[in-house]
Amino acid sequence: MESEQAVFFSRLLTELTLSFHIIYATIGVGIPFLIFIAQWLGIKKQDEHYILLARRWTRGFVITVAVGVVTGTAIGLQLNLLWPTFMELAGQAIALPLFMETFAFFFEAIFLGIYLYTWDRFRDQRKHMLLLVPVAIGASFSAVFITMVNAFMNAPQGFELMNGELINVEPLVAMFNPAMPTKVAHVVATAYMTSAFVLAAIGAFRMLRGSNHIYHKKALLLTLKVGLVFSIASAVIGDFAGKYLAEYQPEKLAAMEWHFETEEQASLTLFGFLANGEEIKFSLEVPYALSILAHGNPNAEVIGLDQFAEDEIPPLYIHYLFNIMVMIGMITMIIALFYIVGNALNRTFVRNRFFLWLIVSTGPLSMVAIEAGWWLAEVGRQPWVLRGILRTENAATTSNHVDLMLFLFIGLYIVLGLASVIVLTRMFKNNPVERELLDQQRNGR
Repeated sequence: MESEQAVFFSRLLTELTLSFHIIYATIGVGIPFLIFIAQWLGIKKQDEHYILLARRWTRGFVITVAVGVVTGTAIGLQLNLLWPTFMELAGQAIALPLFMETFAFFFEAIFLGIYLYTWDRFRDQRKHMLLLVPVAIGASFSAVFITMVNAFMNAPQGFELMNGELINVEPLVAMFNPAMPTKVAHVVATAYMTSAFVLAAIGAFRMLRGSNHIYHKKALLLTLKVGLVFSIASAVIGDFAGKYLAEYQPEKLAAMEWHFETEEQASLTLFGFLANGEEIKFSLEVPYALSILAHGNPNAEVIGLDQFAEDEIPPLYIHYLFNIMVMIGMITMIIALFYIVGNALNRTFVRNRFFLWLIVSTGPLSMVAIEAGWWLAEVGRQPWVLRGILRTENAATTSNHVDLMLFLFIGLYIVLGLASVIVLTRMFKNNPVERELLDQQRNGR
């Protein structure tokens, strides 16, 4: 009984930490790329508004990095304390990407510090902009390397299993596993997309509060363009991910699509809910779509849940997570497309309060999609921590103090969340765009 409680609280604490960390990690990956684009546009167009965008985004980014460091450290601590069997078994295989993730972060942090404190030290702003290249690369590769660890957990390879131990480990083979390409591409693309929509939401909110400054309009157009590009990219990568699942993790695909019986010309089930175990009600069936998603062929056979033992089937509620992720992605894509086209055609609806509120919604909605996506990734692998090798129940600690850790970390995350919101709010509220532009003009920048 105590062991079951330890597993439950270990899973709960890990899920809480990942859910909190992913907010700051996503922003930490995407914002440097957007800062670079803004500064590049400012230099190219000799436009002080884009330069100011880069400057202000950088200040906010530093706060999120600080919180991300704490939560990232918590994840490393919890891997060792809560999942000791997993770390003992797979430690050799994941040590290299974990080290490279840390190296990428320090690489990013060093150049971020130099970039932040040398704003007015370069006569040629192009040289200052070049400092952003290692920042953006370091931020993105932090995501790449840590996602490689997650990919390895889904498609473990690069070792031999003997007497319950991994031997003859080849770290590079373990890193470049079949799950890696789609997982890494999807994580990076959605981080760029979500960061763009979060910044777009802020710009739209400032316009709703009465600021009609051209700065916010330029920010809105830029971020929604980036958001649209990477929402389309995320959808394309998602299609490749579906084909990966059909080949390597068919039980996960079947569970998230509520595909109970193996069949050809399989339909895709959207929405709905389950009644009496396998009875689907109020769903939308798209003929042939699951066969196309899985194999690119409308007549292809798709493996159903009837081919798997009951104790190896992921929880079926991941279907809801999949639907949330996909529908939010489509909604944000459509809103961005409407704004960009409407702005190009000079339509008045793009300045309508209702439409601006729709844009504001893309920020929190895209973050909800990120959360749903990560829950889908983690819960969809169950009951395995290391797929096919180590079950979750056998990987967790047996300590009976995990519940105390849970409460302590809840307190920590509340403090960090409130502190970051308060600091960011005061930082920009006390230093509005209009005042900063006026100060720059006075100082001749």
